[in-house]
Amino acid sequence: QAQTKQSILLQDMFKSLSFYSFHFPATPSTAPCKIPDLTKWDKLFSMLENSQMRENMLLQYADDIVKVEMGSLRGEMLRFVAQYGGSCGAAVETAGRRMSLQLVAKFREVLDRLNPQESKNVAATGNSAGNSNNLEMLLQQLLSATRTQTSRLTKLETSCFSNAGAVMGTGGGMPSTSKMGFEVPQGRGGHRAQDVTSQEVQGALATLRQTKTELEEVLRSSRQRYLPAGCEMALLFPMRSRRIYTSIIPDVPLSLSSFTVCLWAKPTAVLNKTVLYSYGTRRNPYEIQLLLSRTSALFTVGGEAHLVEARGVVNEPEWIHLCGTWSSKQGLASLWADGRKVASTPGVAEGHILPDGGSLQLGQERNGCWFEAKLAFPGKMTGVNMWNRVLSDEEISQMALRDGSGCEMRGNMVAWGVTEMVPHGGAQFIN
Repeated sequence: QAQTKQSILLQDMFKSLSFYSFHFPATPSTAPCKIPDLTKWDKLFSMLENSQMRENMLLQYADDIVKVEMGSLRGEMLRFVAQYGGSCGAAVETAGRRMSLQLVAKFREVLDRLNPQESKNVAATGNSAGNSNNLEMLLQQLLSATRTQTSRLTKLETSCFSNAGAVMGTGGGMPSTSKMGFEVPQGRGGHRAQDVTSQEVQGALATLRQTKTELEEVLRSSRQRYLPAGCEMALLFPMRSRRIYTSIIPDVPLSLSSFTVCLWAKPTAVLNKTVLYSYGTRRNPYEIQLLLSRTSALFTVGGEAHLVEARGVVNEPEWIHLCGTWSSKQGLASLWADGRKVASTPGVAEGHILPDGGSLQLGQERNGCWFEAKLAFPGKMTGVNMWNRVLSDEEISQMALRDGSGCEMRGNMVAWGVTEMVPHGGAQFIN
């Protein structure tokens, strides 16, 4: 009887299971992205990328230190050149030339008086003592004239250096001459006890001009280390890797019929396709793309078929400001580089509405589950903003001023310094 009851219960269970499976079929689930096992080569490349990332971090810290030192040296050298390479240097040079001419004239006068004929006449008359006295008197006059000219030049130079010392001592921030690498010897009454000829003055001015030229080259080089448009931080992408990118998490949905995307970028290297800004869904990974291709900038909306291209606008490794604008109503897409409209194409995704629910990232393009290393952006990026409207020409031009305050303009969809941005795989924020 117990076995009969158990068989009856099992039959009832099978009937209920078949009923539920027939009336309530199971809902299919999407297969998640499977992460493949890492081989020894993948682990080796990961170790190499980590070591390169640490090296780039150390180089960035060294750049920051050099930037501070170059800033102080810039101020010191500019004040030094302005003080000694202007009117004071010209006055010293003019005075030196005049004094050298006067000394040459005095020497010629002495030589004319001491010509051979006069020496013969004096020897014939036997007046050797008188001749000696006359020669000694002329030499004393020449020595006195030389001392007078030297004293005048010394006073002129002392005046120049004393004015420079007054400027340095009244809060001008200029270090002393000994700190700049040379000593000014002092004599009685604070005057310099040094004879300066016209050739020495010209040599000093030539050295100052060469120093100024070299300083300008250094300043042009160091200017690239500063962040543009008043930005206080930037994103560093230390190398080209499929693991290095930055995710943007907007506070509002990106269902848009018009927009403007702007950013500053300083690429280390650019290939045929280097991704700066990308927004896409699973259905269409190419809804918005702002790209670089060698020396060209590219902008797409709604797919790679709708392309706006501007050639010859990228100069690596220099900062460039890029903006892409688009309106669904007119289908007009425009590309801006450094505040200038460099390309415009009508009929781009006309009537299209950007779908919400996609992924937005910097420095990479998400196509399905994976990223590609060859599409990654190596370099620096700052001032990333997005608006739900087309900005005016004046707004974009003001934002692109390198010495302006464009970073204070923040988008209402993506705002630099406000919207959450999550670096991955070695990307990091730097000051």
